[in-house]
Amino acid sequence: MKKKSLASLTLIAIWVFALCTITSTAAEGWQQQNGNWVYENADGALARNEWKKGADNLFRYLDSTGYMVINAWVEDDYYMDEDGILVTSNWKKLPDLSGESDENVWYYFSSSGKKVVDSWKKIGDKWYYFNEYGVMQVGWVQDNTYYTGSDGAMRTGWQKLTPPAQEDEDRRTTPTDSSSDGKYWYYFLSDGRKYVPDLDGGADYGEKKIDGVNYCFDENGAMQTGWLNLASSGDDTDIANYRYYGEDGQVITGWYATYPPDEIDGYDYLVEWFYFERTGAPRVGPAEGDATVKDIKKIGSNSYLFNPYGTPVFGLQKVYLDDEYQDYTAYYFGARSASCVQKGKITIEEGDGTKTQFYFADSGRGYTGVKDSYLYYRGKLQKAESGTKYQVISIPSDTEGEYANYVVNVSGKVSKSANVKDADGVKYTTNASGILTKVDDVEVEKTLYNRPQEPVWKE
Repeated sequence: MKKKSLASLTLIAIWVFALCTITSTAAEGWQQQNGNWVYENADGALARNEWKKGADNLFRYLDSTGYMVINAWVEDDYYMDEDGILVTSNWKKLPDLSGESDENVWYYFSSSGKKVVDSWKKIGDKWYYFNEYGVMQVGWVQDNTYYTGSDGAMRTGWQKLTPPAQEDEDRRTTPTDSSSDGKYWYYFLSDGRKYVPDLDGGADYGEKKIDGVNYCFDENGAMQTGWLNLASSGDDTDIANYRYYGEDGQVITGWYATYPPDEIDGYDYLVEWFYFERTGAPRVGPAEGDATVKDIKKIGSNSYLFNPYGTPVFGLQKVYLDDEYQDYTAYYFGARSASCVQKGKITIEEGDGTKTQFYFADSGRGYTGVKDSYLYYRGKLQKAESGTKYQVISIPSDTEGEYANYVVNVSGKVSKSANVKDADGVKYTTNASGILTKVDDVEVEKTLYNRPQEPVWKE
């Protein structure tokens, strides 16, 4: 009887132990305690400084007291929201951990819940930059290489911005747009980097072609306008080194009237006409009097000659016929308003102020020979001196040492197939071309009589 009672007591003890074990296991999980959520482990102890998941499979954190953390940072990198849930793959606006701002700032938490720090992060289809505290940055970032807008998104393409403070202090130029409020245009590449020209050659400015058009930028990447010297040598007296950029920053091509560069002296007018090639380079030419026919360039339907200052010449000009600079003739480029090659019969004021008739061929070259019964040499009408009635003018021929001797009157008209006497009674006999054949009925050779009158070039 006693043995049976002992066996019964042993069995009861086992049941009690099992019951206690089942009750303890059932108690593990989330509980409320003093109005706070806690997590009770299987041994009945509260979880402390631990991550635990809820029934929704989302993480919570229990602090050193065992209470679930809400609206607070955990381990400096994670944030628990108002429900105590770990913030993941989402933005959160919170106080600035860096202490630089009194206002709340934006943070972004990755899929692991860790805040993004000291790096770029693509969120959606935009890029954002976060500093070492995880604060989303706005404005200039990473040594002023990138720019993020007020929404924090990285900018690309053209942006009109206030320059970084240090750059603004160091820069040599100011915006030409009076309404810009100190802002400059910058161009950001597709990866967000600000374009800055490579100026290792010593130049102050550099060009970049954007959408087929050249723009100019300074050493800080600020777009420039007006006249800019692109030379690396520092030579600011040669117009060929310059380009002109309009108010929109685009390099000017074709004809354009503007003030000359301040650094170059020698211009006669406040505003000059320039012709810019497709590259933006101003077309230039030799000094007046040193040009050859090869220097005359056709633009559109007209032909022009440019001087070393990049402006088209006008008036009567001496132009050599070849590179040997031996033979030359006159070209007339009209008044300043035209400044292009003129053709036909024109009365021109020469360099000495006298007005003389000239004739220019269809090429614009000063005509030499008889035209409409009048004699011209290098475009200039040849006339007998006043009071002589007639005079023999010797035009050099293609044969060395020989001349075509024409008899002309004081109006420059050629006497053809005629017998005429000058004021001294000397008789001249001419053939049908007006060339002298006899003097006082004596046949003559093709020797020099009177040299033709040269055009008077302006000094």
